[in-house]
Amino acid sequence: MSAIFVTSTGTDIGKTFVTAGLIRHLRGTGQPVEGLKPVVTGFDPASAAVSDTGMILAALGYPLSPAEFDRVSPWRYAAPLSPDMAAWKEGKAVDFDVLVEFCRRAIANHRGTLLIEGIGGVMVPLDERHTVLDWMAALGVPVVLVSGSYLGSLSHTLTALDALRWRDIAVSAIVLNETPGSSVSIADTRATLQRFAGPIPIVTLARGATDFTELAALL
Repeated sequence: MSAIFVTSTGTDIGKTFVTAGLIRHLRGTGQPVEGLKPVVTGFDPASAAVSDTGMILAALGYPLSPAEFDRVSPWRYAAPLSPDMAAWKEGKAVDFDVLVEFCRRAIANHRGTLLIEGIGGVMVPLDERHTVLDWMAALGVPVVLVSGSYLGSLSHTLTALDALRWRDIAVSAIVLNETPGSSVSIADTRATLQRFAGPIPIVTLARGATDFTELAALL
């Protein structure tokens, strides 16, 4: 099977939008697909349906049941903070080794495509010593890097790419998810970014896009 880790340049850039869109596309073409969002912060059970996990479960066509939330997102915290801080507020901690083993078992056991959505940006802390970058490096699966077209996204994207290259993490594609109201066009952002991204393909998504054919073909 193929496993893909979906990461981004920061928070609220569009990881879940891309993950859910890919799931719906693959399901629509008859391909087996699974999705995980192992670590979630800012989780409120009262609005679980509109949480990242809820949107992934809906895309998969699974019930929004406690058992499914536990299966897709075992590490859920209430505070809308980085995982290390959110867990600390509850007297808990993300066990990095257990998190990695959870994902490795999922990779080994699922057939078809498995999408693992990270949390926040590439360098978000998970515990006292590990970041999302360490998580991706430990799994060793290709990455889709989601960015935006906002002013400053070029620096954020190139910084994230540099971090990924430093750890020899393969990047299957960069996704530019259009930022509403940006003073920079998504086409100009792509043209500039392509000069620095080398052979990494760049896919642009208009706001609210529903066609994920181009991105799916790269996975």
